[in-house]
Amino acid sequence: MVLAGIDNTSEWMKELEGKRVGLITNPTGVNQELVSTIDILNEKITLVKLFSPEHGVRGNVQAGDTVDFYQDEKTGLPVVSLYGKNKKLTEEMLRDIDVLAFDIQDVGSRLYTYLYTMSYGMQGCANFGKTFLVFDRPNPLGGLKVEGNLIAEGYTSFVGLHPIPYRYGLTIGEIAGLFAKEFHIDCDLKVIPMIGWKREMYYEDTGLTWIMPSPNMPTVDTAIVYNSTCIFEGTNISEGRGTTRPFELLGAPWLNADQLADRMNEKKLSGVRFRPAYFTPTFSKHANTMCRGVQLHITDRNSFHCVETALHLLEEIKRQSGEHFAYLPPYSSSGKPMIDYNTGGDFIRTHDFEAKKVHQAWSVEAEEFAKHKIKYHLYE
Repeated sequence: MVLAGIDNTSEWMKELEGKRVGLITNPTGVNQELVSTIDILNEKITLVKLFSPEHGVRGNVQAGDTVDFYQDEKTGLPVVSLYGKNKKLTEEMLRDIDVLAFDIQDVGSRLYTYLYTMSYGMQGCANFGKTFLVFDRPNPLGGLKVEGNLIAEGYTSFVGLHPIPYRYGLTIGEIAGLFAKEFHIDCDLKVIPMIGWKREMYYEDTGLTWIMPSPNMPTVDTAIVYNSTCIFEGTNISEGRGTTRPFELLGAPWLNADQLADRMNEKKLSGVRFRPAYFTPTFSKHANTMCRGVQLHITDRNSFHCVETALHLLEEIKRQSGEHFAYLPPYSSSGKPMIDYNTGGDFIRTHDFEAKKVHQAWSVEAEEFAKHKIKYHLYE
């Protein structure tokens, strides 16, 4: 069984004993016995403050909702929000701590906001002379495969703060090292390594229990397809939010489920099959309206190409939707459309693209990143 960083007690005790510690975490921050990192640190060292990412320290906030400053009911510790208007840490937030620790399960996608909560935490520690400590955890998609383009200049956001691919093949501790070096975050970074993790491991191979990192990431299967379907967050197509299979289901009221499934299966994309599906979201896009579309069934994780699948799905759904299809407008007058932030540029939105050609171009960027990231590997 793999031991996560929080289970590597002797290593982190050396770093935290006698220090005043703040902790960025959520419900995924647990040891192998499912005891919260909050409770572990509160018992063993001087834990003085909690910091909340998107969805809250206890995971009770829906996607996109802001989290207020509050007091944690169990420990009585103050909780500082790092989602909404206060994504960056101020000197006042860090004044009473020596070390800011981070323990959150990542999902292996550049679109997931926890990466950038970590990055901003590192930047705050660099600015105000604090140590930043990461309790490392597995990348649920393994540490080998890299897929997708890099974010273009001018298209960074909280779903893509740094130019990394969709699927980057690093653990949360490893990518912290990459952020520090490549993007000049000069903080005192400490990574508490896992024990027993290998790069070829998917999450089920670790023996660790899957805890939902967010309300719409219920299973490892969700994480596997997330990089294929999260692109639809920038469109009027439902990505399955409001169902029991978010991101595995795609659809809209006007689509023909059989036709879409047949057309996608004809493409013979490796490692995936498409089944006609009908679903009614209880919230989010097309709430309480029957949607027709497909469910993605992964038949072989090792040969499945999530970003290639995303591009072919978008191309085909656009074609079948005709005038029904739309990219969603910007959230504000100063922002860009969500699809631009998701895809790292405006090419997809502004061109009648061919999935095959775009994937070929993006694969060049992925291959270069795959070579470059090796220097940040902490595990074989």
